[in-house]
Amino acid sequence: MSATPHPQKNRAPRRVLAVAAGLATAGALVAAMPAGAHDRGNGHGGPSRTVDVQLLSFNDLHGNLEPPAGSAGSVSEKQPDGTVKSVPAGGVEYLATSLRTAREGNPYSVTAAGGDMVGASPLLSGLFHDEPTIEALNKLDLDVTAVGNHEFDEGATELARLQNGGCHPSEGCYEEGRTFEGADFPYLAANVTDEKTGKPVLAPYTVWEKDGVRIGFIGVTLEGTPDIVTANGVKGLKFHDEIETVNKYARELDRQGVKSIVALIHEGGAPASSAYNYDCDSPGAGDGISGPVVDIAKGITPKVDALVTGHTHQAYVCTVPDPAGNPRMVTSASSFGKVYTDTTLTYDRRTQDIVRTSVKSANHVVSRDQAKAADMTELIDRWNTLAAPIAGRPQGYISADIDGRGSTALEKPLGNLIADAQLEGLAPEDKGGAVVALMNPGGIRSDLVYAASGAEGDGVVTYGEAFTVQPFTNMMNVVDLTGAQLVAALQQQVSGSNEASPKILQVSEGLTYTLDMTRTGADRVVTGTIRLNGEAIDPAKTYRVAMNEFLAGGGDGFAALGQGTDKLVGPSDLDLFNAYLAAHSTAGAPLAPPATDRITLVR
Repeated sequence: MSATPHPQKNRAPRRVLAVAAGLATAGALVAAMPAGAHDRGNGHGGPSRTVDVQLLSFNDLHGNLEPPAGSAGSVSEKQPDGTVKSVPAGGVEYLATSLRTAREGNPYSVTAAGGDMVGASPLLSGLFHDEPTIEALNKLDLDVTAVGNHEFDEGATELARLQNGGCHPSEGCYEEGRTFEGADFPYLAANVTDEKTGKPVLAPYTVWEKDGVRIGFIGVTLEGTPDIVTANGVKGLKFHDEIETVNKYARELDRQGVKSIVALIHEGGAPASSAYNYDCDSPGAGDGISGPVVDIAKGITPKVDALVTGHTHQAYVCTVPDPAGNPRMVTSASSFGKVYTDTTLTYDRRTQDIVRTSVKSANHVVSRDQAKAADMTELIDRWNTLAAPIAGRPQGYISADIDGRGSTALEKPLGNLIADAQLEGLAPEDKGGAVVALMNPGGIRSDLVYAASGAEGDGVVTYGEAFTVQPFTNMMNVVDLTGAQLVAALQQQVSGSNEASPKILQVSEGLTYTLDMTRTGADRVVTGTIRLNGEAIDPAKTYRVAMNEFLAGGGDGFAALGQGTDKLVGPSDLDLFNAYLAAHSTAGAPLAPPATDRITLVR
């Protein structure tokens, strides 16, 4: 495949990449190799038959340029004595240092990502439609990434702008004299096609090349993306089966003579341990992981040599057999830039394929005990200066940490707080007349942390911190649901598409019930215990229910919530959250973490 310059860029050369042709939205990307890189010698003055290619990978950055706050900013590390300790990690200043250090002494090094680089981002990136994150990834020398579901939060047109550059269509350029240049790396979207043309919306694959060593990368997101993204975000798009798509393009690459292939898949699994250094192949190969990625790995053609995955925010390095029964590496690197994976792919020049039995991989913590990358510090400072007038505004006060994303409990203190804020804001008759509010757990993106993140002081919740908790700015809806539909929605938390991995709605004060996890499916919700303000839910009665627009569209498998009628659109979820903080807290009387006593859990 010939290499042509990226049409949007004018940067110093570093690596050669050839992108699948004929896709106007993606374009082509190429750069020359650094001088002086050589294969391993064979003792006779010539190159050896094999060469080790270093594959560095990470996933689910979600625009976390600064170190994540609270429990979301640490990883679990298994100690030699079997205990597990929490290690602070993450922040793009440290991620850059980790990757640059890892590349030293590895002339054949390629860096890839498993999707969700942007979306659900903290204020520093989200306020500017994630332009800061794309700039940071360019500086990180990212070579390629798959799209994830969150890349579609603002729709395909905005994703194309992140790829190709240009100022935001409504907000324009954020800095005078500076135009956003877009990504230096290709976003791959092999299984996302335009409904009208049937063609992928971005390049389906790319080929990394150096000194005759060629490795193809195919990128896909989970087929179920429309179920977890707002309808506007995926309008006009079709999402296809991950296995069928990867196999299709693996055959195409093979016909082109590209025998070494890596799949970047934004779908993942659940390891048996949360420790990033857990042995996923204990007691046997792949025994330590479950979830969708296992079936995907078992179904993808043996032409693919390794799988870089994501989406579940877990860390694992597993060997899952391919359809031919041969071992194949499947990796994931946690989230928020806290971990990176270093994989060695031994490339055979004669067969042009990876020697699968020689593949080695390990996850590494992005420690905060190392030096910060100065160019990343400059980037963060530059964007923080632009965000400061908004980010530092106090919104309220808390007396202690209020855990949300970092909580492992099904009922989360921050979830209750958010649901209460939504109910209070939408309960007045002229605001919707809501009697109950429901919040999706995946929409809670962080914790509220008592310790100051800047100069605001301990216990102060700033606009930036509140935005990090609820970055989607979903508009609130109030709809009519029958009691039967409300009960059905509660049952859908633990049945249907959510049976294997329950999604427990966070409920406002007044709604109580028992969740019996010793049962299966919908029976886990003990319907006889469901009460609203002490009264049993009447299946025939109509209730006004508040929820964000994502849930009101049936997102996250809650089809019953999508059946609501007489919809009233209210303020954004963030506006209601900030209003509640302001109304219920002062410096002298801060808000305490709410009790978690609405769902009685039986295990």
